[in-house]
Amino acid sequence: MPDPQNFASPARLVIRQSNAQGNQNAVASFADDVRAGLTAQPKTLPPKYFYDALGSQLFEAICLLPEYYLTRAETEIFERYAAEIVRQLPSPVGVVELGSGSSIKTRLLIEAILANQPELHYQPMDISASILELSAEALLGNYDRLQVTGHVGDYTRGLETIERQEGERLLALFLGSNIGNYTLTEGRALLKTIRKALQTGDGLLLGADLKKPVQVLIPAYADALGVTAAFNLNLLSRINRELGADFDLAQFEHQARYNEERGRVEAHLVSRTAQTVHLRGLGINIEFQPGETIHTENSYKYDLPQLAALAEEAGFKPAKTWFDGERRFSCNFWLAI
Repeated sequence: MPDPQNFASPARLVIRQSNAQGNQNAVASFADDVRAGLTAQPKTLPPKYFYDALGSQLFEAICLLPEYYLTRAETEIFERYAAEIVRQLPSPVGVVELGSGSSIKTRLLIEAILANQPELHYQPMDISASILELSAEALLGNYDRLQVTGHVGDYTRGLETIERQEGERLLALFLGSNIGNYTLTEGRALLKTIRKALQTGDGLLLGADLKKPVQVLIPAYADALGVTAAFNLNLLSRINRELGADFDLAQFEHQARYNEERGRVEAHLVSRTAQTVHLRGLGINIEFQPGETIHTENSYKYDLPQLAALAEEAGFKPAKTWFDGERRFSCNFWLAI
């Protein structure tokens, strides 16, 4: 395992990670959030805790599913328009990616930037150290003019760690419709936080899923193979492992619902029976009624006026939008003003 603080192997790779106190705070936050969510009515759990090592791998598998059109649509956009996207900022450009995961789609943008400038400083940010390290090393093996500074942690709290090299503009990437996991109020606040971390003249590339018929939406979040169900249920496994709980995963099922009034797909874990779950690490017991749910995730869908309003409220100017061939998905370049 790499040094948990900092390592450079090879010299073009640096991974920055929270110190021990920061890790202790992260554990405490997980415990506090689980306690608050499971004692609330209705019960909830924050989706950011999906992404332990297994959860991150399961999400990568979700992105390969035939029902999950989002990744293919966004990749199609990059395949068609990467060169045009990166020309929205003058060279030299540095790239920061929030919630980078495997960085597979990002390779298309990296290649387009390296076609315009001699080298690139790429800064992925992800809550999973293992995924971040593996993806960074793979990128360096493919691009010898790339330098990677990875930031392990919650990007909603760690944007102050972004580095800037002299004379470069930063292009921040927030892809995969991750913005859809936040309510409109939360999303607006996060975009303002991103804007504060950037300078005037920097850019944000935002991937956002568009509103579409429910018969297209639901299968994307409840696939026939059950990978999304495993991803959702893994959150209970993590609580069992880290907080000494005794969730019986067989007594819960994954369910995706479309909330038309709020314009979002919701993920729930539904209790199959009346049951009591003991969380020994928290010293609490949680009662479930048959059919009671834990609401684990939202995926908001947007139209273009909503996106333009979000940009302007957060301090950005909407400059250009690209779509896949079926106009299912949008990539939006916003200029920091």
